[in-house]
Amino acid sequence: MGEQIRDLMDIKHLLRRFGFTVYTGDRLGDLELMETELADLFQAGLLEKETYLKAKGRIQQEKRRETNVDVKKKDCL
Repeated sequence: MGEQIRDLMDIKHLLRRFGFTVYTGDRLGDLELMETELADLFQAGLLEKETYLKAKGRIQQEKRRETNVDVKKKDCL
């Protein structure tokens, strides 16, 4: 059974267990780095498929949300 991935904090905790901390100051950049690191961990056989897919889906959801926020900000200008 895979890890419980409910939100971005769960993903950050998961990555931290492998010694990986992400904070660039750019939220979209952080999400990209986390997605890449998760893929590397999965390919190395360190993450179960279910955990990887849940985490990847949550990150993609957050990326869409972040992109939509940026579009809305531009529309207001």
